[in-house]
Amino acid sequence: MTDALYLEDSTETTFEATVDRVAGDRVVLDRTQFYPTGGGQPHDTGVLGADGDEWAVTGVENTDTIYHEVDGDPPAAGTSVRGEVDADRRRAHSRYHTAQHLLSAVLLAEFDAPTTGNQVYADRARLDCEHDRFSESDLEALEAAVNELVDAGHDVTWYTLDRETAEAELDPERTRLDLLPDSITEVRIVDIDNGDVDRTACAGTHVENTSEVGEFEITGRETAGSGRERIRFVLD
Repeated sequence: MTDALYLEDSTETTFEATVDRVAGDRVVLDRTQFYPTGGGQPHDTGVLGADGDEWAVTGVENTDTIYHEVDGDPPAAGTSVRGEVDADRRRAHSRYHTAQHLLSAVLLAEFDAPTTGNQVYADRARLDCEHDRFSESDLEALEAAVNELVDAGHDVTWYTLDRETAEAELDPERTRLDLLPDSITEVRIVDIDNGDVDRTACAGTHVENTSEVGEFEITGRETAGSGRERIRFVLD
């Protein structure tokens, strides 16, 4: 099983690893900083290098383990490689994912509107929630509240708990552990300001302080189904 280094440190973008096995144009490493597609966050891209050769990493997926899709003939099993994640793409995803958590927290606290889905990109994001319809004044209030949290410079931390402890000790409305498969026995918790702002189960990458998110701007809303709203936003 690949050691997912990004779960411990979202800011590190280089690492050393060994190729465990090859599956077509995909390689499995013993450890990786490449984030796989999941949780509404796209995969990382970057390169693997060894002995003067270089392979572009064009896709990363997590099924039974983490697979790295590479251009060209992949490095053989046993090869020692140096990985380098596209740092700008990673940071953009981390900023947007943290902003999504802030928006989710405000929606739940101010509108009793739990998040039902999200998708972040490097230049925009959207969030779906349970709510009938937001007015223009609602959107203005949401935007102001999120920017207030950004400007406050709250610390963002993450840690792992066994599921039984998390279910017993954490607020189920905020952590949404019910959305995770029963097979998951350990959960990664992302915590903003020691839970005073937000605390939820999430395996994505994040910035370490809300001040790194940048200015938050809502670009629109639309209906996402009966009793559901979709909010789109960008960051400066």
